[in-house]
Amino acid sequence: MSRERLDISPEGLVTAIYNDEHIKQQKDPKHDQSPFKPMKETIMKKEPKGEYKFNEKEYVEELLRVIDSTYTGHYSRQHFQATEFIIDGGHGTGFCIGNIMKYAQRYGKKGTSDDARKDLLKVLHYAIIQLYVHDIEEFDKCADIDSSIEYKYNTD
Repeated sequence: MSRERLDISPEGLVTAIYNDEHIKQQKDPKHDQSPFKPMKETIMKKEPKGEYKFNEKEYVEELLRVIDSTYTGHYSRQHFQATEFIIDGGHGTGFCIGNIMKYAQRYGKKGTSDDARKDLLKVLHYAIIQLYVHDIEEFDKCADIDSSIEYKYNTD
């Protein structure tokens, strides 16, 4: 049975999950582009191959501004968002995918061109929240205690 190791950032976020096989592959130069490399190393080393062709950087920056506004706007009450309670209640995936579908299907059918653009930004924001839900659920699977093992504590 392999052991797993988690890299956790100072903010408490999981930045990498390893098992014995992953570590062995990381040390093998043939697997340099392995998906098991720590995210922080992968993110910091990757540079765009020239200019973005579709203004992706500007769109991502705009999306971040929209996301920031949800933390100070009417979506947030006393530093809590309803989405947090929905995720904590185990309904995050249904909520996020439902909202992605809602705003994607509404795109261009309601209001102005600016409203349609806002719907696209909402799709992206809910997709990012779903990435978070996905990662938390995967982390929880790794953290589950094996109930077939009897755990004994040293009480001496």
